[in-house]
Amino acid sequence: MLRLGTVLLLLCFALPFAASAVEWEVDRLEIESSDGNRHVFNIELAVTPEQRAQGLMHRESLAEDWGMLFLHRRDQVLSMWMRNTLIPLDMLFIDRRGRIVRIAERTTPMSERAITSGRPARAVLEVPGGTVERLGISKGDRVIYSAFE
Repeated sequence: MLRLGTVLLLLCFALPFAASAVEWEVDRLEIESSDGNRHVFNIELAVTPEQRAQGLMHRESLAEDWGMLFLHRRDQVLSMWMRNTLIPLDMLFIDRRGRIVRIAERTTPMSERAITSGRPARAVLEVPGGTVERLGISKGDRVIYSAFE
């Protein structure tokens, strides 16, 4: 039988490794703007509860052509926050057809304020803050990715 001190010592060593155990599948998607321009992003997929809970927390930077796609199995009003997120992000809420239904630009790092889709959405794409303005992305633009109809 393990003694309490041994158990606590094991937990102290195991917890940091458990927190970083989230693995990410990487893929690519495109956003087609209303002017016909296409913008390609490398993405990490957040599809499991553990991945969605971790998200982009604790990252100090995100390359301008990278993002994270939070995919859900069904349409629902989605809610995000910036807890433990160190960098500002643009959040693009996407419906099942791949249309952007809402954009939250330059979200506030470390905020616990809820940022919602306001209507049913299937996914959220998080990209570095300022990306929407820089590329001219707007509500109604199309996200081209296999998860969308």
